[in-house]
Amino acid sequence: MKNIAIITGASGGLGRQLTFLADKDGYDELWLIARNKERLESVKSECETEVRVIPGDLTDESVIQDICSMLEEYKTKDGVNVKLLINNAGYGRIGAWNELDISDCGRMIELNCKAAVLMTQSILPYMQKGSGIMNICSTAAFQPFPYLNVYAATKAFLYRYSRALRMELLPKGIRVTAVCPYWIKDTEFIKTAGKNTTGKNRIRHFPLAVHERGVARTAMNGYKLGLPVVTTDVVSFLHRIAAKVIPSEIMMWIWEILRRV
Repeated sequence: MKNIAIITGASGGLGRQLTFLADKDGYDELWLIARNKERLESVKSECETEVRVIPGDLTDESVIQDICSMLEEYKTKDGVNVKLLINNAGYGRIGAWNELDISDCGRMIELNCKAAVLMTQSILPYMQKGSGIMNICSTAAFQPFPYLNVYAATKAFLYRYSRALRMELLPKGIRVTAVCPYWIKDTEFIKTAGKNTTGKNRIRHFPLAVHERGVARTAMNGYKLGLPVVTTDVVSFLHRIAAKVIPSEIMMWIWEILRRV
């Protein structure tokens, strides 16, 4: 039987670092999914585990169908167990409601919510007791965020979905972990998310932003411990606590001040 780890958004950033950690965990194969084939091949070249590169856009449902067809082929031959699914692929834009393209809003919902759910629902039949799912959410999931409203809402959706799915899958012995990091300084997200239609910078600075390698390591360790939620740094940990006790209206006003600093 083949034990496989599937990682979406694996071509760079956090997904790349999580791939390198999974590479050390004894899987028979790693299946890496992202749109950029050349970058996936670059990640593959740094792995010791056998890697299958799957270039494709997960907002296209046929890509997910193709992945299931590959799994079905493995199942028919030797048997297959998706030991780990990491839903890391994501998309974000920063800006006021009238500074965001409708296409950007739609893509955030399609990739961050719909694609993650469809991947999970499609892969679960190929998972067994002891397998697990890691959904990369965000500290943005803990409260509403003006000027990050659609992105934060998609991450809140994924967070709630992860928490509920975990309870459903506990009897099957399949764990689900929601990973909720703060800003990560050395991924492309901060650089690309601010590219709205006007070019206005709605968030001036990203103080205390963290490094992708540390986030990946903490996320993987938390998953292996079976934690339902992993806050990967001090800021996201404190934010999660604060959001539980401080009303959302007040949290949004605090955010309004911080984003201008």
